[in-house]
Amino acid sequence: MTYIWTDEGWLYLAVVLDLFNREVVGWSIKPRMTADIVIDALTMAWFRKKPAPGLIHHSDRGSQYASHAFQARLEEYGMVCSMSRKGNCWDNAPTESFFNSLKNERVHGTRYSTKAAAEADLFDYIEPFYNRRRQHSTLGYASPMKFLEDWISTQHEQQLAA
Repeated sequence: MTYIWTDEGWLYLAVVLDLFNREVVGWSIKPRMTADIVIDALTMAWFRKKPAPGLIHHSDRGSQYASHAFQARLEEYGMVCSMSRKGNCWDNAPTESFFNSLKNERVHGTRYSTKAAAEADLFDYIEPFYNRRRQHSTLGYASPMKFLEDWISTQHEQQLAA
């Protein structure tokens, strides 16, 4: 989770990344860091991807992720909880990398006059830019969506050839 300052106060952003293609599949913006923010991000991710039971959801050890409400939602979706080791930021490196990119490429040095302006800018960064156009070195310099499209195409070609 990260935070953004606006003239109207703080906003917090929680995300759920698909580690296969680094796509932000769920996200939520709220003025408080309660369990609701991570539950909403998880719900968006589940709704978009409908993963099979057994998916491993990894997070840090924040109280929001450890909450009974969040753990119940993971169980409802058939997901397995995985949490970083105490004090080890490297366990959650892909998410930390996303937040670093967000801050360096968009948020750093930006002054948002309203929460609505910050929310609109975060949406613009995540959906049209990060997921669809931003190139990732870990994906062979493809965007998350392009990487997924190419993978699906390759799978289809291999099935036809078999």
